[in-house]
Amino acid sequence: MKTIKRYFLQLTQPITQKHWFADLLFAFIRIICGLLLAIDFGAGKFGMPWTAESQNLGLFEVAAWFPEDVANYGGIFALFPVFFAWMGACSEAVGGIFLALGLQTRIASFLLMCTMLVAIFLQKWGQSTWGMLPAMGFLWIAIYNLYFGSGRFGLDYLISKKIKA
Repeated sequence: MKTIKRYFLQLTQPITQKHWFADLLFAFIRIICGLLLAIDFGAGKFGMPWTAESQNLGLFEVAAWFPEDVANYGGIFALFPVFFAWMGACSEAVGGIFLALGLQTRIASFLLMCTMLVAIFLQKWGQSTWGMLPAMGFLWIAIYNLYFGSGRFGLDYLISKKIKA
């Protein structure tokens, strides 16, 4: 049991910056990025309570066009397009919420990193740099948060303090 608790703490406990203001600045970036992913990018592909009515999506339903788009990537994506479409859309919508809250930030960041790498190399590659820029920006923010976690302004910080006590 102590081993599980230790691993959970390592996964959850964020690295804090020397000055609280730096953590606040990084939290602001993390929150904005998470909200953009959840409210705009994810909700267009995945049914969330705030998804526009015009999208015709039920709760946690993937847009009908998205598995076909994923299947066009070829390879393993063509074998399981619905699974990968669901994972990609869910990582953007739900992972964005987790990122914004600073809740299990490293797990959410890892899933978002995988999603953005697929988007860059299999969907956006060959377009202009401007076409790849949103996915690249989300990728860099996910990489940063994968290493550092949420900082002191996230739920992970509160959870890790509670576990240590």
